[in-house]
Amino acid sequence: MDRHIGAQLFSTREPMKTLEGFESGIKTLKDIGYSVVQVSGIPLAAKDMKKILDDYGMTAALSHRGYNDFKNNLSEIMEYNATLGLDSCCVGMAPIELLGTKDGVSQFIEDVNDISEKLSANGFLFGYHNHCCEFAKYDGKTIMDRLCEETDPKKTKLVVDTFWLQAGGVDPAKFIREHADRAEFIHFKDYIVPSEELFGRRFAEIGQGNLDWPNIIAACDEAGARIAMVEQDDCYGRDPFESLKMSYDYLKGLGFC
Repeated sequence: MDRHIGAQLFSTREPMKTLEGFESGIKTLKDIGYSVVQVSGIPLAAKDMKKILDDYGMTAALSHRGYNDFKNNLSEIMEYNATLGLDSCCVGMAPIELLGTKDGVSQFIEDVNDISEKLSANGFLFGYHNHCCEFAKYDGKTIMDRLCEETDPKKTKLVVDTFWLQAGGVDPAKFIREHADRAEFIHFKDYIVPSEELFGRRFAEIGQGNLDWPNIIAACDEAGARIAMVEQDDCYGRDPFESLKMSYDYLKGLGFC
């Protein structure tokens, strides 16, 4: 796996929604040490973001766009990703109303196959980002089981989120090893049981939670994952750039840059 750890901009989406904020955020991430980002939750034109990334010597490794965009605006998504220099088009989550019934899951998988075929015909991969809901079971089989059994691994990849795997009762390292043909991108996201909420769970800076990072990283290497992105959905009052720096510093100690 590439040791250039990336920053998932969903973590810093609020201050980066304007061009001025985007440039300021990219400069801050560059100063921390990041050279790669994922574009997600940023409502700006791809060409404007690409120019700023180029100006600071940064690159985008992947993006996330909404499921309805994939259904209704696939040509625009391909143009958006091509402008950013990406070969993968990724969606953050299927609509809950589809995942909430067995028939809905069948429709979801039909959609994924249709989207993946169209993307593949134009030289793109499709990537699906998991949460914990994909580990709900219908007739003894998880949604994730069906997704991996009923789609083409050469065309449909996974953006593997370590926090949400843990939340779904799944060992992240084991899952990555078992789905080596799908684990194209990884979201490094730590999981902590906070002392003030003993039956709760929270996001955490990498290395501050309960996940076994050396084992997860080894699994990523064994699977041939392309690259990992640091993501923290909620920083609980801490500046998200400070959280991303804490995660970067921890991972730098494990050989990332």
